[in-house]
Amino acid sequence: MKILVSDPITDAGMAILKDANMEVVYLPDASAEEKAEASKDIRGWVVRSGTKITADMINNAKHLLVIGRAGVGIDNINLEAATRKGVVVMNTPDVNTISAAEHTLAMMLALSRNIPLGHGSLIKGEWNRNELVGSELRNKTLGVVGLGKIGKEVIQRCRSFNMNIMGYDPYVSQEMFDEDEVSVVELETLTAEADYITLHVPLIDATKDLFNYDRLCRMKDTARIINVARGGIIHESDLAKALNEGKIAGAAIDVFTSEPLSVDSPLLNAKNIVLTPHLGASTTEAKEGVSLAICEQVRDYLLHEKLANAVNMPISDLAKLKEIQPSLELSEIMGKLQSQLKSGSINKVQVECAGSMDEAKPAALAFLKGLLSSRIPDRVNYINAETLAVDLGIKIEYSYSSDCGSYMNLIRTKVTGSKSTNQIDGSVFEGNRLRLVNILGYEMDITPTGIMLFVRNKDVPGVIGKVGTTLGAAKINIGAYLLSRDSEDGEAFAVIRVDNEVPKDILSIVADMSEIVSIQQMHC
Repeated sequence: MKILVSDPITDAGMAILKDANMEVVYLPDASAEEKAEASKDIRGWVVRSGTKITADMINNAKHLLVIGRAGVGIDNINLEAATRKGVVVMNTPDVNTISAAEHTLAMMLALSRNIPLGHGSLIKGEWNRNELVGSELRNKTLGVVGLGKIGKEVIQRCRSFNMNIMGYDPYVSQEMFDEDEVSVVELETLTAEADYITLHVPLIDATKDLFNYDRLCRMKDTARIINVARGGIIHESDLAKALNEGKIAGAAIDVFTSEPLSVDSPLLNAKNIVLTPHLGASTTEAKEGVSLAICEQVRDYLLHEKLANAVNMPISDLAKLKEIQPSLELSEIMGKLQSQLKSGSINKVQVECAGSMDEAKPAALAFLKGLLSSRIPDRVNYINAETLAVDLGIKIEYSYSSDCGSYMNLIRTKVTGSKSTNQIDGSVFEGNRLRLVNILGYEMDITPTGIMLFVRNKDVPGVIGKVGTTLGAAKINIGAYLLSRDSEDGEAFAVIRVDNEVPKDILSIVADMSEIVSIQQMHC
């Protein structure tokens, strides 16, 4: 099993992969073209922030199963392309937390006390002590944008400086913080009132250029801004303009829209700015931590299908996923059967869970996985099943109901095409025994395994004998013949379990019997 490592990681991380008998291709200094060429036959790809994995790279890596990002940010990975191809993208969200928080404080202090300017002046032989009067953090108001793990670590450290803390996060309420310690406010309030603003949000559409010229001008002219999160959250040209015009007092920036920072970047000529080359996670402890963590995660996924910190996995509670595994297996089997029943285009899929099975979305994804696996050439899994279904124009509905009839749990599935809707329902009985309990409106009790014949016939005497005789003459052994009758339309429905594949000519003979309405061979 081949793994490409295209950014620097520690020897300890490499050892985890090699000890698992994986072939490691280590290309931290290769060009993008060389990395793309090396990725064609890999199963796993480990990166940090230096490698940009494009959609073309993902599409060309035919055997790629997992991308591991040693760090938090994944903006250097085309997540949409990875999801569409069913490639798991993992990161290490917790390992860099302390390093990023400490670097934020270092940048804040360096900016406040003019440390870079003081050092530079001494190197030049100058003694500009009176020109480099700084500012204390004590009693200043800190505005923290993004109240996740790093933001909280920054808050904890800044409280020791006796700073007044206000925070903004669209997903966080005041109830999560002690009002005496942190005041959760709107972004406009934070922008206008904070003496220091520090950013700890991901780069997404909602945060791109969040601090542009207009917002920067709404800060105090004595305020300073720090970004150790992601380049692009602050508009770089606007920041340079605001600094040079004296709209704000200073900025400390560790991350940039394009890295390495271009020699013609306007930030290099801005006043009152401290720049570092993406050092937020560059500590010995963090590098070792992310290397070990991501290599363990990639190894465990490839060898044991164990998921950790998968950013594009729609099911976050993996413990719950294992608990409902029998129900997911049943859902996938029903998806396979529905795909065979509906040979043409599919317009809508409905999955309803009931009773003790209350995880409708995982069940729907498992059903789609079974439904689509034989219809498209791409690998289908929990990651890309919904995306691929939408691409095919399939409307997806999933829900939960308390109505499970006489069963402890029930999964109802409906597939609608241009002319008809097919329904199959299933339940997991005690002892994790899988059962189909409703097929096309007929009540059944079927264990969904092996090869089965779905037969509709007129409800008249002699049908079972004729069908059984024909199959027996063709040396097709019948394992079970289960019948359900519908008195309203005068038809019966049978599921015949057979030990081996029924040839097409034998199926045709049965189909031509006057009593047979339809017959279809199904594979579970």
